[in-house]
Amino acid sequence: MALSAVTPAETAAPLAALLPARRGAAWTVGYASYDIRPNAATSRLTNGRHALFVVEQAGRIEVYADRPGLFPVHPDVVVDATDPAPALTLAARVLRSVLPDLDHDRIAETGRTKGWARVLRDRAAELLEVGFALVDHGAHATPVEGTSGPGITWTAATGATWGLWVRGQRRGMVLTYEGPVRGLYGFLPVVVTPYEGSAEDHAGSAFTRNLTDRLPQLRPVTASEVEFGAHREPSGYILTPAADDPTDRADDGQHVVAEIGGIGADLLLSNVAYLV
Repeated sequence: MALSAVTPAETAAPLAALLPARRGAAWTVGYASYDIRPNAATSRLTNGRHALFVVEQAGRIEVYADRPGLFPVHPDVVVDATDPAPALTLAARVLRSVLPDLDHDRIAETGRTKGWARVLRDRAAELLEVGFALVDHGAHATPVEGTSGPGITWTAATGATWGLWVRGQRRGMVLTYEGPVRGLYGFLPVVVTPYEGSAEDHAGSAFTRNLTDRLPQLRPVTASEVEFGAHREPSGYILTPAADDPTDRADDGQHVVAEIGGIGADLLLSNVAYLV
């Protein structure tokens, strides 16, 4: 760990501006006190809860999570410096995977040191934080008690019902949805990584083709269901509520149910406008 006068990373400030404040604490950019890569431009971002290093060198921009007691060796996110919008690309990946990982590590440590009751209080506080953001955007969020943990529900402008749930020690939170399929068109593209499958993977019913043609993040499972997601990122499914629901037509108003798991509070706060 070589102490040095490290050159600040140019991408750090634009990235910090794209990450949401948590409980009034915005992300700030500071100098890194040591080199992760020798002679690379480096900055440290923090919101008082988590911290990230942004490292720029040789046409690469890397983000490392600052994990307590561990020197960052392998980057959590890497993008090419030729990316037309590197800060946006970095922010999307940090929100989808890095921050939920750090939250999950924090929850596990809290469970070991302070017990499960404290974990539940902390997770309920995250749920309320998202709930207040929904209220600020005009939603009427109602606290409810689920079968495996607390949740909130609200009705969107489309008439759809959303639910957000804490389920045990599961990574991230779980979103549920019931309503017209068009109510998912805004939210899914910003939270799910595009699926890099073959054209044949998009074969299926009119119902599944309508979805996969519109949203490349989706892949068909059956004539009435599509799934999405990747390891350490949000994942889930969309399907028709009943086995005999029609799948031979493409209708944006068709009634569906969906579930999206592994979602961190930061990702939800960044995209809450799509949920109302």
